Amino acid sequence: MFLRSQKKKISTGIGCKHQLYSRCPICCIVPPHILEQIAQNGQQYQRDWAFHTLNVSAQFRGRREVVGSLTFMPQPGQKRRTIYNAKNTENLPGELLRAEGDPPCADEAANEAYDSAGITYDFYDRVFQRNSIDDEGLRLDSTVHYGVKYDNAFWNGSQMVYGDGDGEIFQRFTKSTDVIAHELTHGVTQYEAGLLYADEAGALNESFSDIFGSLVKQYQNNQTVDQADWIIGQGLFTEKIHGMGIRTLKAPGTAYDDSVLGKDPQPAHVKNFYTGAKDNGGVHINSGIPNYAFYLAAKEIGGHAWEQAGKIWYTTLCGRLRPKTNFKEAANLTIKVAGELYGEGCHEQKAVQNAWQKVGVL
Repeated sequence: MFLRSQKKKISTGIGCKHQLYSRCPICCIVPPHILEQIAQNGQQYQRDWAFHTLNVSAQFRGRREVVGSLTFMPQPGQKRRTIYNAKNTENLPGELLRAEGDPPCADEAANEAYDSAGITYDFYDRVFQRNSIDDEGLRLDSTVHYGVKYDNAFWNGSQMVYGDGDGEIFQRFTKSTDVIAHELTHGVTQYEAGLLYADEAGALNESFSDIFGSLVKQYQNNQTVDQADWIIGQGLFTEKIHGMGIRTLKAPGTAYDDSVLGKDPQPAHVKNFYTGAKDNGGVHINSGIPNYAFYLAAKEIGGHAWEQAGKIWYTTLCGRLRPKTNFKEAANLTIKVAGELYGEGCHEQKAVQNAWQKVGVL
């Protein structure tokens, strides 16, 4: 059994050199560097979509402190999903489409959002004995058909929001379970470690979402480490795009290589660490390093990745990390937790240490 960690209040931002240095940011699945490439390389109408998506995301980030100050009534011990329809507006939450226990409706995106939110809830409940995103029964609200050809999905601090995609580059964002689990895990991080959304702490924030997004999909399909694809966002791209997905934990930097999107910039080793200011210090780029460390550890441990490697990372996220934790601190904490869970000098602990050494963190 996992011990329940003491719950934190949702925090608003703490100022620093990055404007989004916040514990509950607007976390979008498609990183700005992809949208910027589309804005530079795409056809005029594709550039328009990309600019619009970037602008909408910026508007939501400006509202993050209001969202972060809200409190929500818990509903302990029960799954509560509610799906709304924005009807291609930017008004939230929208019109009710489907509530918990309702049969499938005629809207495919609504059913996908409902099902994947349920899969994510079940994963955290059955694997880690966690009671929803906040561990206190938070209702899982989602809005589909957000905006016009909106190329993103995000967790806004209180609910999930999904665009339909433009149909040329991206398909609807409810298609991928790992995307939905990724975004909901931002909520878990928000209520637990509160990792600030910039620099190495922000990259860890993104990495935990990628890791557990992938683990939810692996759990859903009952896949071992070797059977899993380790791709985030498989199925999001249309057939016109040359790419597997938006990121890959197994081989960072190889998820896509396309004339419009550019090439996946994620590094797998600290020697290629991104040091620029874009994307809050490269939170979606440098996350490739801890992503690869988790994959290497899970690969060496073997079996189902959520059972041991996942338990180590989850325990670290919930009880050990602090808002400004960096890569080296996270590495040492996961090694320590592995020893506590499975014994000092155990196979699991050695696998975790080896992984962080291979990516150059230790």
